Amino acid sequence: MNPSKPTTAIWRSLLSLLFFVFIVTQLFGQSQTNKRAQWFVDARFGMFIHWGIYSGAEGVWKGEKLRHDNNYAEWIFYRNSIEKTEYLSLLDRFDWDAIDPEEWVLLAKKSGMKYVTLTAKHHDGFALWDSQVSDYDVADHTLPRRDIVGELAAACQKHGLKLGLYYSHWVDWEHPYGWDHSKEIYPIAAGQYDQYWQEKVMPQMRELLTNYGPVGMIWFDMWINHSESIVSKAQLLQLKSLIRELQPDCLVNSRLGLSMEEDSDIDFRTLGDNQLGSTKLDYPWQSPGTVAHSWGFHQLDTEWKSTSGLLHALIGNVSLNGNYMLNIGPRADGKVPYEISQRMLEMGQWLEVNGESIYNSEAFDLPENQHDWGKMTCKSTSDGYKIYLHVYNWPFNQKLPLTGISTPPDKAWVLSDKLQSPLAVKHQDVYTEISLPARQPDPLISVVVLEYATKPAVRQGLVAKTVDGGFSLKPGNLISEEGDRELISAKHRGTVPPYALIKKSYQASWKLFIDEPGHYQVDASYSFQGTQPTGQIQVTAANASARQTLAPTGLTVGEPNSDWHIPNFVSHRLGTIYFPEAGEYPISLQVEAGQNTPVQFQWLWLKK
Repeated sequence: MNPSKPTTAIWRSLLSLLFFVFIVTQLFGQSQTNKRAQWFVDARFGMFIHWGIYSGAEGVWKGEKLRHDNNYAEWIFYRNSIEKTEYLSLLDRFDWDAIDPEEWVLLAKKSGMKYVTLTAKHHDGFALWDSQVSDYDVADHTLPRRDIVGELAAACQKHGLKLGLYYSHWVDWEHPYGWDHSKEIYPIAAGQYDQYWQEKVMPQMRELLTNYGPVGMIWFDMWINHSESIVSKAQLLQLKSLIRELQPDCLVNSRLGLSMEEDSDIDFRTLGDNQLGSTKLDYPWQSPGTVAHSWGFHQLDTEWKSTSGLLHALIGNVSLNGNYMLNIGPRADGKVPYEISQRMLEMGQWLEVNGESIYNSEAFDLPENQHDWGKMTCKSTSDGYKIYLHVYNWPFNQKLPLTGISTPPDKAWVLSDKLQSPLAVKHQDVYTEISLPARQPDPLISVVVLEYATKPAVRQGLVAKTVDGGFSLKPGNLISEEGDRELISAKHRGTVPPYALIKKSYQASWKLFIDEPGHYQVDASYSFQGTQPTGQIQVTAANASARQTLAPTGLTVGEPNSDWHIPNFVSHRLGTIYFPEAGEYPISLQVEAGQNTPVQFQWLWLKK
């Protein structure tokens, strides 16, 4: 800063910069995001913490494993029918001198996470703060008295992370009138449930929203709509109104029991446990995920996900405008299992280099599964527009194909390259090919940056060229179809692939951009259970056709010694088609099944 510059001029510059950032956000930011949730969609990555009395059991009670195959250790109080006094005795296993919530916050920060959400009260009804509502809280069972929520809140403020609090409002196994699923057999009246609501839920939520400074989000965990439960819509609105009154900037998730379609004041949608995104959404959403399987620590849980798999989950969600909140389940001494912390720290190391492609980033305009090499994110910057190509599998030929963008990039480079050495780029119409270094820069996932002066235009509906130079045409990426077909999902654990069942006649079309003129082989995969060759399959493009009479494919054995005698899907060479010049071409398929025997069509494959 120039100290001689007049103060008014400095403020004018700052205001201009802020105005520019505002305009950029409005033009390019994720739409349908309210002002409260802007930090949330910018952050993208957060920590979930499941820790409570159940952490002392570690998934086993009196030598018996948790009574459910889902192995959610935090459900042991209910699943194993533990008496309340005995359940509280698990607190004797806790090493209170070792427990330091700041360590969790530091792990989150080192892992590249921007917010932390703690199970302030899980389904067991036990409060991890000094609640005045009842003595069923951590302060009344520790000496000296502890307030885990308060300690975590202070650590979040100290280290610049947003604080989130999980509160189980619907289910409460401790209160006589709280919901537990045995009440499907032994029901309670709506008035009794309201007694629980007014004497526990509302005053405890008031404590959490009053005593711990700014709360970034309240994360509720009602996985069904209120219409399917004992909770009334009026009760949920009462609870949401309290949050809006006491902490107007606090986010509320859809597991409050109100969907975003039902109530536009809900800030973000929560997907199912470990459910990743599959569709681009223009409003904020989030996946809660685990490193293994259980949420609370379970001594028998060894289903550890790989670091690259966790990064795939994060990147995949961001590429669809989503967030990822990854869970830790500390043990009774507060320590995070090595398998969890190791993976999180590795994610943090990756984000330290590649975080630009995640934070403040969003989905690009092309379909999420258009390219076989990985995922795309993007963002507007102060000096242009960037697209980030997350390359999951480094191509052997060092050529990265990108289909659908009409504008050539001004520059391409590997995000981990501090020198930003430019990569060679070939661009034709809607096809961009980036020449990559021979060696993959990052052992997990490498990111290629494309820089543009402004957001580039796209061409929708094209089948992308694959890394190995072919075009995969499937029912899922066609642009039009007509005739008789039924889409059938995969069966027998995927040994029978998904296919289109064609009983009589069917036509479909695709579009692709041919960057290299020449002869392309045309293959078709189908199953045909007729006993004689009959009917016809034909592919037409560039004023030429490749055709074949449908050939019987017979059966195959899907799983040995399991009586899995299944339709055999076989790749058939239909012929070749000559594309005389580079350009965009429509490709059409016509199938005539013949009499009384349907065709199970899977895919077309074109390659030079």
